Amino acid sequence: MSSIKLFESKKVRTHWDDNTEQWYFSVIDVIEILTESKLPKRYWSDLKTKLKAEGSEVYEKIVRLKMMAEDGKMRETDVANTKVLLRIIQSIPSPKAEPFKQWLAKVGYERMSEIANPEESIERARENWKKLGRSEKWIQQRMTGQETRNKLTDYWKQSGVEKSDEFALLTNIIHQEWSGLTIKEHKKKKKLKSQNLRDHMSEAELIFTALAELSTRQIAETEEAKGINENALAGKKGGKIAKDARIALEQKTRKKVVTEENFLPPTKSKKKLK
Repeated sequence: MSSIKLFESKKVRTHWDDNTEQWYFSVIDVIEILTESKLPKRYWSDLKTKLKAEGSEVYEKIVRLKMMAEDGKMRETDVANTKVLLRIIQSIPSPKAEPFKQWLAKVGYERMSEIANPEESIERARENWKKLGRSEKWIQQRMTGQETRNKLTDYWKQSGVEKSDEFALLTNIIHQEWSGLTIKEHKKKKKLKSQNLRDHMSEAELIFTALAELSTRQIAETEEAKGINENALAGKKGGKIAKDARIALEQKTRKKVVTEENFLPPTKSKKKLK
């Protein structure tokens, strides 16, 4: 389970491993926060060389995982579990080291609490979206859509779809069918890079995404779809139902459902020199 965690409004890419029951954190993201370096990759490269020369076991325990890069593509990056990350932090002189250690402990505690009580993760997500300025109406729609999404992915798992790239393929088929755009094209339209597309959808886009995924699941269940191919066909059918509804609404309102709107902070325009 990959997600974005916030430390003082700075993003840290994370991955929860169900098998080992531990978090993995993007080392580059952590280094960028602690050092405020404009070249965190170079800093990490130099630090890795130093750790290796010192014979530190930290170097041997770094893991490579695919995470969302700035260009929106899944790329391999160095990650570390909490124990290894704490050792890396010890090698970085930073006034933020201690607050970050406390943040790591908090993330670990919250995950254990969420496993014991799943409702906590829902409330935590709600609070995070509030901090980002989302309205109650938007938050409710986002959470309803996520529940619909979870039920669909649960069906996929039960019907023989297991690999992450297969999940991505099926999701893209549904999305392209209802919206007329691939997920990559939709993100480009909204000027997004590594951000989660659904976190930048309008209320209407969230509703039609949910309709497409709800329709897909119910069709797949009715047809008892198995494997990637049969679920792809169900995805096309489910996506078309939402597509037809979208077109009908657009004809009535003369407004496009898929828009360039996003929740990115406004960019500061450069003042012209006199």
